[in-house]
Amino acid sequence: MTNSATSSMLEVPGARIYHEKRGSGPVLLIIPGGPQDAGVFAELAELLADRYTVVTYDPRGNSRTSVEGELGDLDLDVQGDDAARLIEAAGAGPAYVFGTSGGAQIGLNLAARHPHLVKALVAHEPPTIMLLDDPSEALAADQALYDTYKSEGVDAAMAQFFGMAGFDGDEPPPEFDMPPEAAETFARVAGNFEYWLAHGMIPLSVYEPDVAALRSGEPKIVVAIGEGSARQPIAEMGEALARKLRVEPVSFPGDHIGFEQDAGGFAKALDGALK
Repeated sequence: MTNSATSSMLEVPGARIYHEKRGSGPVLLIIPGGPQDAGVFAELAELLADRYTVVTYDPRGNSRTSVEGELGDLDLDVQGDDAARLIEAAGAGPAYVFGTSGGAQIGLNLAARHPHLVKALVAHEPPTIMLLDDPSEALAADQALYDTYKSEGVDAAMAQFFGMAGFDGDEPPPEFDMPPEAAETFARVAGNFEYWLAHGMIPLSVYEPDVAALRSGEPKIVVAIGEGSARQPIAEMGEALARKLRVEPVSFPGDHIGFEQDAGGFAKALDGALK
């Protein structure tokens, strides 16, 4: 059964947040990572819409969300407040939250600063560099990526990033080979690369979650790590967060983009982790 999405804009201070809603039941807010937007999660959202009212959105700085004035560096508190306002707009009490990569960092900010709005958070592979015993190597890698962007441009920096992330570096299939919706999403996300490189990557990476607040027991925090990310730096960061929170990390299908690689298996794992 297809659960069609309804899209709308939410007025928040300084921005209009594009978001989509599917299904019925308790609210599940999905927070994209880095340059991603709501379109990346269309299949996952549809698979979960028989159990949840799934809200996906384009974070401030990305895609169809509009911002007043000039965009500066990404501010985690502002992003967390945007997520809180989306939950409040859904009007259904505390929400379940899933955040991936940089979106997991936003989710951790949301859960620490607005705990009354979050029933449970699944933080999938957050880049919690500052929780590593020695973050210097990871910080240097991010700085090198930023330097490549400044000196050689977006394409060179993204090629470097995909190599750092363990991807094979192959070019994505041409847009005319993609279904129309996938091609539109790919074009939008690619259009967000420059903002993420210039203003988003480092703020998301150097953000240190409020472990004391998160360890209070409310809301429930689940740290998810992809099976395919084992022994990768991103897995080490997630494991560091889990140790700080005194919880065991939960294994999810796929790697850093497991929600696209195996949407069915990922939906099942997410549903189980939220309960």
